[in-house]
Amino acid sequence: MLSLGRKSGREPAFGDVHIDDDRDIEVRRLSDESRTHFWGEARLLFRDLVFALMIMALVLVFVAQPVKVEGTSMLPRLHDGERIFVNKLIYYGLPEIERGDIVVFWFPNDPTKSYIKRVIGLPGETVQMRAGRIFINGKELQEPYLETSLNVASSDDPPVYVKPHYYFVMGDNRDNSSDSRSWGLVPEKYIYGKALFRYWPLSKASVIRHETDYPGIPTPRLERLEELE
Repeated sequence: MLSLGRKSGREPAFGDVHIDDDRDIEVRRLSDESRTHFWGEARLLFRDLVFALMIMALVLVFVAQPVKVEGTSMLPRLHDGERIFVNKLIYYGLPEIERGDIVVFWFPNDPTKSYIKRVIGLPGETVQMRAGRIFINGKELQEPYLETSLNVASSDDPPVYVKPHYYFVMGDNRDNSSDSRSWGLVPEKYIYGKALFRYWPLSKASVIRHETDYPGIPTPRLERLEELE
């Protein structure tokens, strides 16, 4: 009986191929592979985290800004101490400011302070309060976002013409709001954000939507489009 070779007594480390069969073969331990894979993944994760933080910083600088609501002038929609994100692109006209938008702006009488109010009158319109109700160019403005218990006063104010590039703003809590009724119009260039999203408290996190289309009261922009047609 012929013998084809001497048995070594050791099982091949890699199936039918022994490490001594090829001196150039690379042998890597499982522990080394795991360590290399871990640090490789860690570097990728760190890179992605840095990239994400850079994107977030750019968004906060140019697109969105966190704002803290102070006071009760925007009850019941916004409460004191709540935190919201505002769209800063509105400063550049993206999108255009519309009636009903909740905006933040530098206070015209003291630009070191910021206010948050709702846009009521647009450029080119006449705004007047009669018996506690708002009239735009003589037509009553329907405001479903108001709380009756917060708007008891039935005051009458003289009509106010909204100049080009200015806005007439008011708080939703009309009985306890310092707004355009007392200190005048807001220059367009002073408006730097539009309320987008309430993120604190978490239990009330929600998108801040445009609440009404104000039927029967077209915007000056729509009136100009109709004239062109």
